[in-house]
Amino acid sequence: MMSAEFLITSLIVVLMPGTGVVYTVSMGLAQGRVAGLFAALGCTLGILPHLAATILGLAALMHTSALAFQLLKYAGVAYLLYLAYATWRDRSAFAVESAPSRTARRAIVIKAFLLNILNPKLTLFFLAFLPQFVAPGVVPPLVQLLVLSAVFMLMTFAVFVMYGLLAYLFRRAVIESPRVQSWLRGIFAGAFAGLGAQLALSER
Repeated sequence: MMSAEFLITSLIVVLMPGTGVVYTVSMGLAQGRVAGLFAALGCTLGILPHLAATILGLAALMHTSALAFQLLKYAGVAYLLYLAYATWRDRSAFAVESAPSRTARRAIVIKAFLLNILNPKLTLFFLAFLPQFVAPGVVPPLVQLLVLSAVFMLMTFAVFVMYGLLAYLFRRAVIESPRVQSWLRGIFAGAFAGLGAQLALSER
C-alpha cells in the first residue's frame, strides 16, 4: 500500500506549481509567514472534498457527466478571474511584519479552500491516481484509500508551508521597493488569470 512509488509520485505532484502554490506564495510574499501558513492549510483542506468524492465513488459521476464537470470548471474559472482582478486592484503596501488578524486568517483559509474545491480536475486526478496504489490483501481497500489520502494531504501541507516560508524569506529582501511590489502584484494577477484561462480551455 505505502510504497516508495506512491511517496515519490505524490511529492512530484505536490511540488508542481498550480493554483494552490501560486496563492500560498502570494500570501507569503504579501502578508508574511503566518498568512502563508494559513494559505497552505486552506489549500490542503480544499483537497478533502475531492478525496471524499473519489472514495465515495462520486468522482465516477463527474467523469461521466459533462454538465457537472463544466459547471464546476466554470465556477473555478470565475473565481480565479476574481482573484486576478482583486490582486491587481490591491494597491496596499506589503506589510513588513504585521500578522493577519483572526478575520484575515479565516478569509485566507476560505479563499485557498475555494481555489481547490472549484477545480474539477482534482477529483478526476484522485480517481485515476489513488486506486493504482490499493493492493489486494488483508487490509480493506477503503482503509487503504483513507491512509493514502491522509499521507497525500500531510505531504501537501508540508510542501505548501515550505513554499510560503520561502516566499516570506524572499519578501524580506524586496519589501521596501514599491516598484518590486507592483511588479509582483502584476505577476500574481497574471498568474491567476492565466490559470483561469487554462482551466476554461481544459478538457476532461
